[in-house]
Amino acid sequence: MTKITIDLGNSIGIIHPNIYGHFAEHIGGVMEDGLWVGEESPVENIRGFRKKLIESFKKINPPIVRWPGGCFAETYDWRDGIGPREKRPVRVNWWYYHDGRLEKNQVGTHEFMDFCRLVGAEPYVAANITSLTPLHIRDWMEYCNFPQGSTTLAKEREANGDAAPFQVKYWGIGNENWGGGGEMTPEMYMQEYIRYSTICRPIWNPAMKFIFCGANGHDVSWTRRIMQEYSSHKYHIIPSYGMSIHYYCGGGECFLKTEEEWYDSMFRAAKMQRIIDDHRAAMDEFDPERKIKLIVDEWGNWHKEGSGPSKGYNLFEQQSTMRNAVVAALTLNIFNNRCDIVDMANVAQLCNNLHSLYLAAGDHLVETPTYHVFDLFKGHQGGQQRPIIYHGDSMQREGYDTLPEISAAASEKDGLLTLTLSNLHMTEEKIIALSAIGGKLQGKAVLSILSHPDVNACNTFENPDTVVPVAREIMLTGENDQIILPPASVAALTIGR
Repeated sequence: MTKITIDLGNSIGIIHPNIYGHFAEHIGGVMEDGLWVGEESPVENIRGFRKKLIESFKKINPPIVRWPGGCFAETYDWRDGIGPREKRPVRVNWWYYHDGRLEKNQVGTHEFMDFCRLVGAEPYVAANITSLTPLHIRDWMEYCNFPQGSTTLAKEREANGDAAPFQVKYWGIGNENWGGGGEMTPEMYMQEYIRYSTICRPIWNPAMKFIFCGANGHDVSWTRRIMQEYSSHKYHIIPSYGMSIHYYCGGGECFLKTEEEWYDSMFRAAKMQRIIDDHRAAMDEFDPERKIKLIVDEWGNWHKEGSGPSKGYNLFEQQSTMRNAVVAALTLNIFNNRCDIVDMANVAQLCNNLHSLYLAAGDHLVETPTYHVFDLFKGHQGGQQRPIIYHGDSMQREGYDTLPEISAAASEKDGLLTLTLSNLHMTEEKIIALSAIGGKLQGKAVLSILSHPDVNACNTFENPDTVVPVAREIMLTGENDQIILPPASVAALTIGR
């Protein structure tokens, strides 16, 4: 039997809602026939955005959406995406070499800000440091944020439909600059970042948060070198809010053929904990007060493309199975339990791509098992983290840290305690004995479980509800309470306190 004890008297901090962030890049089918169908489409829409997706997305309280890339940002000029849509240029975008699809610029700055307003999320703009000048990016910030009628760019924004400023807080200065973003060294990138941030000083205000490009995966040397370069500049005109890292797990086919593939995914996903701990330790050498936050800009399972409904037409599109759901739950629980380290995380991506919450085409839209995990876990947003004491079986694999068979995290907010769990064992159900220190878990509770006997189960256009949570009320006495988790499952328990 596995024992989960919640320490109700202690906490490492508040779980920032932005840990439950999202990412919508102009790649494959994420925008075209994904989020965006156009105002003239027969598909029901709100100002061009798919209405069913808007309504569904709002339900999980999305805190932030990162846009327009990703790698797409490396060659994106924001001026291509403003003004009348029928007059916007058609461009060869970053991903053209992969799929031959052109960028029509139908979703630009105004449309993206409208999308964020519709779903209640903050916009996070990834700015192009690779192929545009600092002044060009500075002008984008002015266009977005300056008061009505104050400057020529503010007046241009008003002429294009938005008199009030967008007040964009989050700005990523560059993307994957260790790779497609210029193949820079850490020192070269940081010098460019400081140049860009310095040029932006006249239009900066304290509400704006600049994020610089961190490492690929577990490359701690990049973090150490970039922090050393940053620290060597003793005077920073604009303080930095955060450093971003990217980490994708997965690999291989979307649909499992062996148990070995399942456990390989679990260990790869669990490596996120080691990655964020080691990057934070390297940052602490130069930033012991932790003024610069750690951001996980992109994360998720990356399998071979072609398993989604477009059959390979949408670049990198893959189905989302119970394996993806358990990986999502495991990763989010790591972030919950490291909320003193991670300030923001954005799952990649929102629709018709990697580890997506939605698959869409024409009139069709399905919520994937990954979507349901975000729905089950949304109670953690802004909650006071509560430590978990785990007594149970663990798994071992050479080259990885020991992995408990049950992933768990807890938080309290507004008189509710949320406990989220995932059973990482592919074939065995687990009996969980619940207890607490510093209080009792008792009274009415709601237990919601996402599971399916087939780990390859997924939601399709033909069968959109194959994998959905099942909720039921239970009564906790505070003494010898137990719940049962099916194999390869995700669960959320909410208790009034």
